[in-house]
Amino acid sequence: MSLKERLSLRKFYLFAVVLMLLAGPMSHSMAQKPKAVQSLRVKVLSTMLTGGNAGIGEWGFAALIEVDGHQILFDTGARPETVLQNVRELNIDLANVKDVILSHNHGDHTTGLLTLRREFMKKNPAALSRVHVGKGIFWSRPAGNNEGNYVVKIKSEYEATGGTFIEYNEPKEILPGVWLTGPVPRVHAERNWSGSGRMKSPDGLVEDNLPEDISLVAVTDKGLVVVSGCGHAGIINTLEHARKKVQNTNVYAALGGFHLFALNDEKLDWTASKLKEFGLQQFLGAHCTGIEAVYRLRQQTGLDRQSCVVGAVGASFDLSKGIDPTVLAK
Repeated sequence: MSLKERLSLRKFYLFAVVLMLLAGPMSHSMAQKPKAVQSLRVKVLSTMLTGGNAGIGEWGFAALIEVDGHQILFDTGARPETVLQNVRELNIDLANVKDVILSHNHGDHTTGLLTLRREFMKKNPAALSRVHVGKGIFWSRPAGNNEGNYVVKIKSEYEATGGTFIEYNEPKEILPGVWLTGPVPRVHAERNWSGSGRMKSPDGLVEDNLPEDISLVAVTDKGLVVVSGCGHAGIINTLEHARKKVQNTNVYAALGGFHLFALNDEKLDWTASKLKEFGLQQFLGAHCTGIEAVYRLRQQTGLDRQSCVVGAVGASFDLSKGIDPTVLAK
């Protein structure tokens, strides 16, 4: 090979390397593009309103998520027996559900865990045996001379049944197309917590802003579907985080509790404008979202009575059918 040919070949290789370097991030992004789930159903098992003759209401939240053949229990209600009674009346069997997500430490989302684990492990030892949580959930919340964090109080009892906790400090895909947000950065000042609580963080005793608050995100061909327990990180912070870390696309549905009940009209209107910007098409506001807040969001986003509803026990969302609010909540 002549010198001229060798120089030409070298230039070609250098050019190819440059192209590969330039294409690298794009190729990585394409390779990492989340898989879209094909079937998704979310059924409310605990909230304040009951939508028919089955179930009882409480200040709490729980929902059963069914996605591509897998089942996940999201939160466990406020009282030890509520979700257990409600699933019996709704003819739902949790014995084959292994995974539980606890959105945060508050008792109105976690108190049913031990009761449900002990009941359904009688039929299947693996039932409700794996709990996914955000980092910070095990930090102590002093309440006088007592421990105010229910999860800390029952951790040893739960683990004694053979159950395990998995803690997350960043977004994680737990099933194909199904993600946990991990702790959510507080970009916007959505102070959706009391402000009076304290926690023992690694930096000492500080205000309890629920740093462990996590939500579930499902990637679908229609857009992101987000399930939240209370949304203490802020609904907009959570959705922006999901779009940044999971997939930069529209938000098709937001379901669950979002702690909007105390917001004034100005803050609700700002929230609605952001939801509209994200392309929201389905909204089921349960638990601490607030009845008037749901109506205000419906009005400001341009959604209707079928696509923006108050959540009730027995209400459901289906990716292919939309929201079934039950009779009372229509």
